[in-house]
Amino acid sequence: MLLDDLAQASERVAATRSRSQKVAHLAEVLGRADAAEVEVAATYLGGAIRQRRTGVGWRAFATPAPAASDPTLTVLEVDAALAHLATLSGPGSQAARTEALADLLGRATEREQRYLAALVTGDLRQGALAGLLVEAIAKAAGVALAEVRRAAMLAGSIPAVALTALTEGAEGLAVYRVRVFTPVLPMLAASAPTVADALEKAAPGRPVAVEAKLDGIRIQAHKRGDEVRLYTRSLDEVTERFPAVADVVRAIDADTLIADGEALALDADGRPRLFQDTASGAAGGLTPYFFDALLLDGEPLLDLPLSERLARLAERVPARHMVQRTVTDQPAVAQAFTDHVLVQGHEGVVVKDVDAPYDAGRRGSAWVKVKPVHTLDLVVLAVEWGSGRRRGWLSNIHLGARDGAGGFVMLGKTFKGMTDEMLRWQTGRFLALETHREGHVVFVRPEQVVEIAFDGLQRSTRYPGGVALRFARVVRYRDDKTASQADTLETVLALF
Repeated sequence: MLLDDLAQASERVAATRSRSQKVAHLAEVLGRADAAEVEVAATYLGGAIRQRRTGVGWRAFATPAPAASDPTLTVLEVDAALAHLATLSGPGSQAARTEALADLLGRATEREQRYLAALVTGDLRQGALAGLLVEAIAKAAGVALAEVRRAAMLAGSIPAVALTALTEGAEGLAVYRVRVFTPVLPMLAASAPTVADALEKAAPGRPVAVEAKLDGIRIQAHKRGDEVRLYTRSLDEVTERFPAVADVVRAIDADTLIADGEALALDADGRPRLFQDTASGAAGGLTPYFFDALLLDGEPLLDLPLSERLARLAERVPARHMVQRTVTDQPAVAQAFTDHVLVQGHEGVVVKDVDAPYDAGRRGSAWVKVKPVHTLDLVVLAVEWGSGRRRGWLSNIHLGARDGAGGFVMLGKTFKGMTDEMLRWQTGRFLALETHREGHVVFVRPEQVVEIAFDGLQRSTRYPGGVALRFARVVRYRDDKTASQADTLETVLALF
């Protein structure tokens, strides 16, 4: 199979808004892959590559080699080339990587070069998310969607399941079982703006479990006897990084166990520390809190309702290591519980249908998260020229708060939340405000106010205010406000 086959399919998928047409395009090209190509093709169609790191970023694609006139690159040749890039390290590796990438791009057509750049940098904007790919696998293999979805959950790999489905059909998919030390794709939560909306979305008119949403590291704990392994939501094993968590799991009274939870760093008074402390390990040992069970003493629990899974889990896990929750069908009670966990320093709640099974790998309505949305009105201080598909537009904006002395303090950057229309508008707007340039950065007069949503704040030594925005994204530009009406650093620090 040629890389061009996938590049063309990607263009067709990106060109339609119809889910069924997207699935049909993916299924058609996937069905033409032979057994040796299926896993690579499925990975690429899902917008990723098989190598976790290649050492190649957008700048490496800024001036690609002259393109080939005709497509000749196969998907297996590309996979082998990227695997080679991933092995390069040490003195001289950068030059070797540049040479190897130039050789690969020189064999690619313009369309393939664009496709490769998007794949390698994770910027393939075609709407081919995991759910679409699973549907395409089912369609291409002629098997039930539910069977593919369940197999993908249990295998922890959609491309591997694609190979099984296309070569062995439903009979091959049936062999997948939940097993200790084989990580399972985690169940995911949809979002809602309010607690009341979440109740209506998860289980209209019925009781729900309202759980504290912890801002930690998602962990899937596997136990057999005294052997424990811990996996992240991306299914990477992290047992050696979190010995304190492993000790807690080892002490649970169960012969075999797979439990879903969160691990986070706590202050001396038991309050959660910043996520950056949890992620960096700077706070020492992490404390685990569990909210679901997938297997217990050899019995798979996936198909049981949440209420029963929780009851089984609570029989074995000490209460101090269970996530806080309340069960109610009353929005007022759910809101009161939400207010309670927010005061404790947690980031929100997850509302769950107590009758739902564990439906891993999906972002359905059985779990719905609610987090307060913080917004600030900040001033744009500079803008960076975009790369890749944003080439030619001013994209990444530098954000500042008023410092109280007539100046501005930078709090971070973002290119999130921008539509193509917004990119076009802001390119013209900021070129009109330009004062000078430094490389790819255009500095502007601090006049344009922008409303920014963000998930939280973290300590920063990079910015003079000592804090930085976490997951900042543009809500809208505020032409109704002047820079003198923007939020101050004092306001930001009060939130922190």
